[in-house]
Amino acid sequence: MGILCAVKCSEFMRALPEQVRSQADPALRKIRSAHRPWLSQLYFADATVHYELWSMGMQRGPAGVAMLELGLHFESRDRAVNAKLLAAFDRRMIEVKRALGRQWEAEPWDRGWAKVYETFPREALEDEYLDRIAARFAAVIKLLQPIVEETLSGNHSPVRKSRLAPRKT
Repeated sequence: MGILCAVKCSEFMRALPEQVRSQADPALRKIRSAHRPWLSQLYFADATVHYELWSMGMQRGPAGVAMLELGLHFESRDRAVNAKLLAAFDRRMIEVKRALGRQWEAEPWDRGWAKVYETFPREALEDEYLDRIAARFAAVIKLLQPIVEETLSGNHSPVRKSRLAPRKT
């Protein structure tokens, strides 16, 4: 990209979706995105089930270490949908951990939501780091999205708009 030498978090989050889309898997080209200065969300049909990179800041990490969370969030207003997805991932966490690493967790979260995620220290927001994060993001989607689709098949919930306004990057 060239323009991202030690950029602000907001610029990094804005650039991330296009980098993820540029990965080899054609399915990623259809993914939609939304972002805020501290996060980037990617989703297919339903924005309430989305992949997210979130800059957690330093308050949630070891002293003086800024942290990122990369994960799949279930934020449907229908708590049963969130619970169904969480249960499916609970059953498959050995597979997820084997493929993505032991640091991955699945747990309920705020407002009846749930998530499958990892956290890690944030590095300097430079081009090479953007490429690595985008590749990791694409690998996560490739592994987790089939589980989402399998779990929700037959559940024809209406598509909801993202709470974040999608922005072209």
